[in-house]
Parts: sequence; structure tokens; C-alpha cells
Amino acid sequence: MNHVYALSAYTRQKFGQRVQKIPLDAGFSCPNRDGTISKTGCIFCNPNGSGSGFGIKGMTLPEQWQFWRDIHTKKHNLSLFTAYLQSYSNTHGPIEKLSDTLAQLHGLEGLTSLSLGTRPDCLDEAKLDLLAAQRDALGLHEITLELGLQSASNETLAHINRGHDANAMAEATTMAAERGINVVAHIIIGLPTPTGREGEAELLNSVDFINQLPIHGVKFHNLYVCRGTILADLHANNEYTPMTKPEFLDLLSTALMHLKPTTVIHRLNGNPLKDELIAPDWAANMRGLHNDIRAHFKANDIWQGKNNGAESGPPDWFSPGYQGATP
Repeated sequence: MNHVYALSAYTRQKFGQRVQKIPLDAGFSCPNRDGTISKTGCIFCNPNGSGSGFGIKGMTLPEQWQFWRDIHTKKHNLSLFTAYLQSYSNTHGPIEKLSDTLAQLHGLEGLTSLSLGTRPDCLDEAKLDLLAAQRDALGLHEITLELGLQSASNETLAHINRGHDANAMAEATTMAAERGINVVAHIIIGLPTPTGREGEAELLNSVDFINQLPIHGVKFHNLYVCRGTILADLHANNEYTPMTKPEFLDLLSTALMHLKPTTVIHRLNGNPLKDELIAPDWAANMRGLHNDIRAHFKANDIWQGKNNGAESGPPDWFSPGYQGATP
């Protein structure tokens, strides 16, 4: 049984084969790091950001693309790829930088779609118009914006020093959808609050929030404590206690059952970088955690949308081989 509408199923239905993401580092910064909003960042964020770090090493985007494409072509015989502008906030700064970055993607072999990691407060109509125009210029099937909502609670967002409110997410998602641009929302489970830690009520509020928006997909992350973060200091001072694995599995299950069954699941758990994890220990084994999630779903008869339109069982489109109309 397929318990969720996974990204792998969606891409096989849309493209007829696996589509591999290639991470690209275009040298962007973050307004929550460069002083535009603050210089401390979100309390959970590794100062080095996510991504390959190839941009810091001086590799151009075409060089980075060729490096990863060669690996995936030889190892898995793949031919279709998504350019994933991953590191930091890839629509932050002047529109000219975004335009120059997109120009470097022209002619990349096997490029079929584009995904940009960014923040909802780093988007405006001009940048979204540019992205929509470049979709056609690059011959892309789709463009996706990965936007960090993290929580729909403005109190939590302020506490974690996010630098924007939930309404910024709603506005950015609506503007993107009007231009045919997909949005993937990031939600973190177990965020600290002024009085403790987000639980079921706050998580369901966040799921309700994205259910009401034209959200195409979602990434769920379990919060873990990284070295060099403000959260690490809170943890050291016994001011933040991470979730146990059973707590995470229960909260994730509740969120998924409440989520619309047509929302594409891009991720169910986080993946700490090597040597950055402080706690909890169970977050270190991503593959093992993913297996635990699947086992938990199976043992407890859990599937996406069970409490939101898919009460009778997992829908047909959860299967990668589904040939019907796109839900």
C-alpha cells in the first residue's frame, strides 16, 4: 500500500520516468543572515546553510550541473533532471542577480524543470513574472518554489527569529499560483515556542493553513539541534528538549491524515549534515528513520488524507503507475 502521494509517484506520472534533482549553489545569501532582517538567522539554522557548497569553491552552475549529471547518468542511466537552486534564499537580492542566475541554466543537457529554495518574503510580482517568463524561455515543464513556512503560528515564527509572518507565505503562494508556478511548503515539527514546544494543535493549525492555499507540495522536517545554532545554546541550557522518535511519528501521522490527499509529499523527515547533529541521536540515520515511518504507517493503518477526503483508503494516484487524470 502506498501511504502518501510521494514526489516519486508524481514525477513518474508526469514525465513517465524518474526525474533527478541536481543541487546548485548560485552564491545567494539570506536576508536573515546578511543584515537585511538580522544577522543571527533562524534559531535552528546552520550558519553554513544547506547545499553542496560548490559555489564557494568557484564552480559555475554549468560545471556543477555537469558534475552531478555525469554521476547520475552513469550510475542510474537517468536522462531527465531538475535544477535545484538550494543554498540559502535564491530570490533574495536584486532581480538582476536572479536574472543572471537563470541565464546560466540555458542549454543544460537534460534540464526539464527548475526548483528554487527561498523565503516567501523574498518574492514580489516582478521576480515571479521573470520566473514565469523563463519557464518558457528555458523550455521547462514546471517551476517550483520551495518556501519555508515552518509554522503558521506568528508567535512561533517570532520566537524562532524567522523574520516574516504567516501572511507573507499566503501572499507569495497566491501570486505564484496565479502564474502557474508550483509552491512546496516546508513545515518543521517540534519547533520551540515561548512556553515549550509546538504540539498537535499547532501542527494541525499549520496543515489547515496550507490546505487552504494553492500549495502543490509539502516537506515535513523533524527539528534537530545543529552545532553553531542558537537552538544548540538553548539545548545546552536545558531550555529546549527535542522530541522523542515516538512523539515525532505520532505528530507526523496526525499531520498527514489531516493533509489533502492531492498534495505531493516531497519529504517526510530531515537529514542532518555529517558532524552537525547534537540531538536527538535518532535523527542521524535518515534511511532508518524513513523505514520507521513506513512501518509506523503500516502498523497503524495511516495514510495521507485519511481524515480529509480519502477516508475509504489511499487514492489510486498514490501509485507511481497511475494512468488517470492528474488529481
